[in-house]
Amino acid sequence: MPKQGTAKVAIIGAGYVGSTTAFSLLFSGVVGEIVLVDINRAKAQGEAMDLSHAATLIRPLKILSGEPRDCAGADILIFTAGANQRPGESRLDLVHRNARLVQEALPEFIHYCPDALILMVTNPVDILTYVAWKVSHLPPSRVLGSGTVLDSARFRHLLSLQVGVDPRNIHAYVIGEHGDTEVPVFSLANIAGIWLDEFPLTKGTVDRDLFKADISHQVREAAYEIIQRKGFTSYGVALALTRITEAILRDERRVLTISSVIHDLYDINYEVALSLPCVIGREGRISVLPLPLAPGEKLALHRSAETLREVIETLKI
Repeated sequence: MPKQGTAKVAIIGAGYVGSTTAFSLLFSGVVGEIVLVDINRAKAQGEAMDLSHAATLIRPLKILSGEPRDCAGADILIFTAGANQRPGESRLDLVHRNARLVQEALPEFIHYCPDALILMVTNPVDILTYVAWKVSHLPPSRVLGSGTVLDSARFRHLLSLQVGVDPRNIHAYVIGEHGDTEVPVFSLANIAGIWLDEFPLTKGTVDRDLFKADISHQVREAAYEIIQRKGFTSYGVALALTRITEAILRDERRVLTISSVIHDLYDINYEVALSLPCVIGREGRISVLPLPLAPGEKLALHRSAETLREVIETLKI
């Protein structure tokens, strides 16, 4: 394990998400070197220069742009390259464009970084996590996707507004696809140890079923709403990636809803990548937690998995 602040992280793609993630990592204290790689080399160079100047105001940190060979020795490869989601476009609509990119680009990075953990971000992240796993020939524990880490944060944020409690005191997860079939797990949500169904809601909220339906809708639509207004998302996902990176490099054994390839878990008897609460540490995914889901939630998770499997089958990889 690298010493605190000495790890090397390579970010593939210097667009909104990649560059914002690099900026967020400046403050983490766990990274000593960041390499930005982009097909637009001038863009990567400019971002590296700007970030290097910013790092001077924080702490010594090596930031450079480069090519796959410059990523040699990286502890984590963060893959953000790909076509952006357009207004009105679902994450699954991106699949064929971005799957080809992963198949073409990732092997060269793996060649130079055979020991790195892979952290996929490009959408549709669950499908591309599966593609990256196939392309890399690494065990599922070492190929992670950002999954529903941000969705779970949005879930806790919206719950906090309704119950009037700091979201850091709320435990609640979104599982399944990072997308339209994702599953907010209300049955296990709790506020400071009190089950959500037993916690008093804000004045004026009388129908808990409508309350849950509204929260679910807002969580699913959040990214679309942001993209419609500003054209892209960046801050939330960048901080989610920083949290995942910290959990890995500090070997925190932190529970995060990352996406990874599973088989014969939750009665899903085929290989598919989706999000579940996982213990994350230096070796990547250490374990997948067996949530005691309510029957309706388990059924919704199976529908989500089946949706992803149908798309994977169209890729023929």
